Amino acid sequence: MATLLANLIILYFNFLLVLKVAANDPISRCNQTPHPQVCSSMLENEIAEFISQSDFRDVLLRATTARTVLALRQISSVDMTQLDKPAKAALANCLELYNDTISRLQLSMRSSSSIEDSQTWLSAAKANERTCRDGFVELGSTFPLEFSSFVTNHLSESLSNMLAVNMATPRDKPPPKNRRLLSHGIPQWVKAADRKLIQAGLTIKPDLVVAKDGSGNYNTISEATVDITTNMQNLMMIGDGKDDTIVTGSKNFVDGTPTFNTATFSVNGDGFIAQDIGFENTAGPEKHQAVALRSSADRSVFYRCSFKGYQDTLYIHTNRQWYRNCDIYGTKNTVTSHGRDDFHENTGIVMHAAFVMAAPDLKPVQGSFQTFLGRPWRQYSRTVYLLSRLDDLIDPAGWHAWNETMSVSNLYYAEFQSKGDRADTSKRVNWPGYHVLTTDQEAEPFTAGNFLSGDSWVLATGVPYASGLYGYDVGGNN
Repeated sequence: MATLLANLIILYFNFLLVLKVAANDPISRCNQTPHPQVCSSMLENEIAEFISQSDFRDVLLRATTARTVLALRQISSVDMTQLDKPAKAALANCLELYNDTISRLQLSMRSSSSIEDSQTWLSAAKANERTCRDGFVELGSTFPLEFSSFVTNHLSESLSNMLAVNMATPRDKPPPKNRRLLSHGIPQWVKAADRKLIQAGLTIKPDLVVAKDGSGNYNTISEATVDITTNMQNLMMIGDGKDDTIVTGSKNFVDGTPTFNTATFSVNGDGFIAQDIGFENTAGPEKHQAVALRSSADRSVFYRCSFKGYQDTLYIHTNRQWYRNCDIYGTKNTVTSHGRDDFHENTGIVMHAAFVMAAPDLKPVQGSFQTFLGRPWRQYSRTVYLLSRLDDLIDPAGWHAWNETMSVSNLYYAEFQSKGDRADTSKRVNWPGYHVLTTDQEAEPFTAGNFLSGDSWVLATGVPYASGLYGYDVGGNN
């Protein structure tokens, strides 16, 4: 009997051991991802047992980065002379986007990177891949055969897996709700030299001056730069006022330029700050997409700026961006249009203490047009209005579907304590994804402090900032 019991105990422990191995080897973990087969194919040469979720995340991240590098090589090897003009333009954008994706993945691999930061950069990587594909579709062109299946399927699925795995990875420790600040309101982690620049404000001596009278380094901004590239980080531009210092352009989609390239001013370098500047695209409404400013810069800040255009005036492409006391003008029938096709992307648009109203030239005829708070560009679109004033130009339904076939079940649209003539939510759309938030606790996740982790970076810029729900006048006048 004793021998039989011992054998049973040994067998039981062996059974537990098998379960333990099965639950922790890479292939078993891949079965928990959105695309198990893609995950398994990437890790088939990995021999690792009893790995933690963090180890699995690191292994998969290295494999995803390697796959992205391979995709970039394939794109770079395409013979451009065999492509038509639209395809060349789309392919050139893919090269830029994939280089940025590799940079974001490499940032995520750093041991000093938090899971929250990595989720932002991985979301940017997913958006880059999507934007690459969209460029060909928009221009009515097709992917070069050399890399079409690889880019459209495997890499997109690899990035989706990475987003899911990163989100499921335990945090070493929760980020502090309120970071320690020095007496002047600047986070302690900001370097001493940078603190001096921030505190100095407009008294600092600029590196470059643009002056129309010839007294500066350049006569026009376009001579200096209108494309803030990825390696141009922590750049600050200060104008004389949003109606006095204006960057203008007229590139547009109808004349053959991809939407991504129509921007009068594009920003890719992280840590960019613009203050008291206007950005304008003067292409008329008949020219369709014509962007005034496109930003992909992480932790970028725009303060007391204006953005004027007709369609797609402000292209908020990727990463964390903060707009304060800014004016945005456009003529399309929706204020926002957010795109998110993966549930695990941590992106969205939050309009906090915004004032949505008709411009003076629209006011007399606004009854002839329908205007909506937003429409979903992708199935997981996310847009939230907090404590905003909605004028009577907004349609009572509030929101508009992209088309008749796109589901409105997976999106997240919400409003919290809006004011004004169109604040009444009783006539809003009856969508599963639409929500009326009624408590501070429901709205708090979408504040700058939580949604953007703004305490750790916006505060350091010196721009007026409140971490929580309250502390702003509607329209951003404080």
